[in-house]
Amino acid sequence: MENQKTKRIRGVILTAVGLKRLQAAIELAEIQENNGERFTQEELSERMKVSTKTISRLWSLTTGLDQRTLKFCFSAFNLDLRKEDYTCSDKSGEFNRAFDYIHLLDNQEAVDICSSQHHVVEAQRRQIQNSTKDCSVYQPLATVLKYPSGPVPLDSIYYIPRPPIEELAYREITQPGCVIRIKAPKEMGKTSLMFRILARSKALGYRIVTLDINQVDVAILSNLDRFLRWFCKSASVQLKLEPRLDEYWDQETGSKVSCSLYFKNYLLESVDTPVVLALNELNRVLEYSELAQEFIPLLRSWHEEAQQEEIWQKLRLVMTYSTEFYIPLNLCQSPCNVGLPLQLPEFTHSQIEELAKRHGLNWQYKETEQLMAMVGGHPALVRIALYYLCRQEISLSQLLQQAATEVGIYRTHLRRLLVMLQENPYLAEAFAVLVSSEPSIYLEPTIAHQLESMGLVKFQMDGGISISRELYRIYFSKHLSNGRLRVIHSSNSRHKSVTSSSI
Repeated sequence: MENQKTKRIRGVILTAVGLKRLQAAIELAEIQENNGERFTQEELSERMKVSTKTISRLWSLTTGLDQRTLKFCFSAFNLDLRKEDYTCSDKSGEFNRAFDYIHLLDNQEAVDICSSQHHVVEAQRRQIQNSTKDCSVYQPLATVLKYPSGPVPLDSIYYIPRPPIEELAYREITQPGCVIRIKAPKEMGKTSLMFRILARSKALGYRIVTLDINQVDVAILSNLDRFLRWFCKSASVQLKLEPRLDEYWDQETGSKVSCSLYFKNYLLESVDTPVVLALNELNRVLEYSELAQEFIPLLRSWHEEAQQEEIWQKLRLVMTYSTEFYIPLNLCQSPCNVGLPLQLPEFTHSQIEELAKRHGLNWQYKETEQLMAMVGGHPALVRIALYYLCRQEISLSQLLQQAATEVGIYRTHLRRLLVMLQENPYLAEAFAVLVSSEPSIYLEPTIAHQLESMGLVKFQMDGGISISRELYRIYFSKHLSNGRLRVIHSSNSRHKSVTSSSI
């Protein structure tokens, strides 16, 4: 009895499975009872009958709670607390962080919550394989943690929200005829956010069409008619409708009118719920100027039609891209000045500390500051560092010392950027000026925005640009030469100015 008391005092912490079940139930309640709006800490506190401080401890996954308190939190959302939902303290009294251990369930679905209105919170169903049938077995996180690559899965404990981005997106997707534009350099989390917007849309009962432009053949991208037919057929298949392109396609009216009529009179008329059309990596279209000049304004026209035609209000557009629209479009054609713009920021100091905790690292201000001094708050670079540190393959000081070298953990990332620069001499030489210059310079807007889309630079308040992180300054100072550049000094500015004509 005495041992049981001691164990209860030490507390319990949510496992990854428990966290996913509870978060899915909360999200379902938000949809059913709160019009899709997120519950505040105070609202959760009142519902769970615990303090806001206790809720913070619950989400931290590093500080134990009384098992009875955890039951209150689960029962507030009609869940029973299961053994696989939490882990207890070890014999030494140290808490087993939930992120240090993953409960290995044989053929166990992560989330399965249905509502009376037949809405289902759709989390990615993942099976965690184990060589033993003993469901009470735990393994250290380092032995099962996957290398961070690509979008963060829906049920991952390593997704860090960036308020108010998610809340704005969830609210906007409920608006008829809306457009959500997610812009950020590569590896900043655009697709991860899009996945969560689509999951929320599914929970609301919306139909989903997801098109990744990276999967389209070059031959199709080079021909407007073929692209729009691919576009319409792909949407039909995902909506589980029989493709009927030949009934709507008319050479005399043209491909764009045919495409619009197909969406309006067939696809949207055939469904009873809103349709979310997600276009991932739209900047791939921008590489084909003739296609972009026709397709981008077409998307804009559908949004404008929604202001006066109810049928077009069913369509909600979500698009991700990593560069500005450098094609000859006037303001009345570009989709970049309509809808909700979401530009993903880098992680903050506190967000990196939170992510470190989720990797089982007991970081203080010093460690976070050291990593940010090298890579800033770049989500992918931060996660890669935490992956290696969690596995204890390298110390933080060693990691930072080797970061910008060919043996460092960022070598693949850096080589990719180097190849991209080498393929575009204008960008390479402009960036070389920045590497060897004062903290901030002026570049021609087109070049500056292209470098920004690669994540290499960031804009300053005075309009100049600077290198986005020290990692790039160190690496590219060894790999770029600016000997052929002609630098123009601005007579009325302390900054240097580079134009495409000077390159």
